[in-house]
Amino acid sequence: MADDGYLTKEHLAGFDNYKYNAKDTSPLSIYIMHPFWNWLVEYFPKWIAPNLMTFAGFLFTVANFVMLSWYDWGFWASTELEETTPVPNWFWALAAVNIFLAYTLDGIDGKQARRIKLSGPLGELFDHGLDSYSAFFIPACLYSIFGRGPTSVPPIRMYYIMWTIFFNFYLSHWEKYNTGVLYLPWGYDLGMWGSVLMYLATWKFGYQLWKVALPWGISAGQLMELSLHVSAMSNLPVVVYNMYRSYKDRTGKMRTMKEAMRPLFTYGSFMFVCLLWVFVSPNDIMNRDPRAVYIMTGTIFSNISCRLIVSQMSNTIAETFNWLTGVLCFAIVFSLTMPLLERPLLYMLVIGSSLAHWHYGTGVVQQMCKHFNRRCFLVTKRNESKE
Repeated sequence: MADDGYLTKEHLAGFDNYKYNAKDTSPLSIYIMHPFWNWLVEYFPKWIAPNLMTFAGFLFTVANFVMLSWYDWGFWASTELEETTPVPNWFWALAAVNIFLAYTLDGIDGKQARRIKLSGPLGELFDHGLDSYSAFFIPACLYSIFGRGPTSVPPIRMYYIMWTIFFNFYLSHWEKYNTGVLYLPWGYDLGMWGSVLMYLATWKFGYQLWKVALPWGISAGQLMELSLHVSAMSNLPVVVYNMYRSYKDRTGKMRTMKEAMRPLFTYGSFMFVCLLWVFVSPNDIMNRDPRAVYIMTGTIFSNISCRLIVSQMSNTIAETFNWLTGVLCFAIVFSLTMPLLERPLLYMLVIGSSLAHWHYGTGVVQQMCKHFNRRCFLVTKRNESKE
């Protein structure tokens, strides 16, 4: 196959030799969720494609974000201000159901694939690629529970929370890039169940629950901020230890230090440019339009993560610098020289980065389907005629 798409010959050859290797040590996952998922998957017809289940679960997460964007674009709805309109209470119950369905479908798609003998690199890449997008959608939705205000956190601190969540997700795939093993972090299961319970608590008691003052002069919302940081960063010591063992025991990829650290530079340069923009913004874009900043950041992060996932699954060298980070650099320069263009530039980047990422994702999936003779959302092969 010629290099006529995002995946090169080297990528595709690497996928041909790929073997799934993951370890899940979370007690919640092992003793509760997996038995539940093993029972539940038996009720799904075998004609339902695993990727269709993956995508449906992702859409439940997106649905929460879209509805909250309608009701609470600026994250003001759950504040004490009299002129704001709260998010309808019924939505929080629906959000809990949606996130539980997303979590469940994400847990059983792989089991469905093994059950009907369709497991392979296409499904794993599709699954983890959408997970990288969900890493932005889920915390952005949770912010609407707390909203802005003196008893909550300002948009910039929510931005920091997102970056710790991004780092935790990226760290796991960087770890696999070097060790060859995906060690599933405990924080994922805890985070999904925590989101479900937070939505249900908000539905039952109202968003005012998160304004209640606790000892030491903090609110419940601020305590949750701390919990999210601790949960997201708890995986770091485990990753460092696993990396150390892989080099000591010579069980990993044994890359040079430069090659091993390459993906971290890609992530770090992107984070630096994003934070630089919000700090030097002449129009204070973080406070004026935080949702747009979150969308742009989450979309480009997903693109960077997807490219790393492709590299670690195909055992090829990761890229050093994502081209969308370069576009952000130009946006900063134009914003500082022509401040009136800053918000239009931000929205152009929201649209442009989304289209670029969707094009990349669909292009990679189409190449994988062609290479492995698969249909993404069907259990039949590409060359099988319809009966």
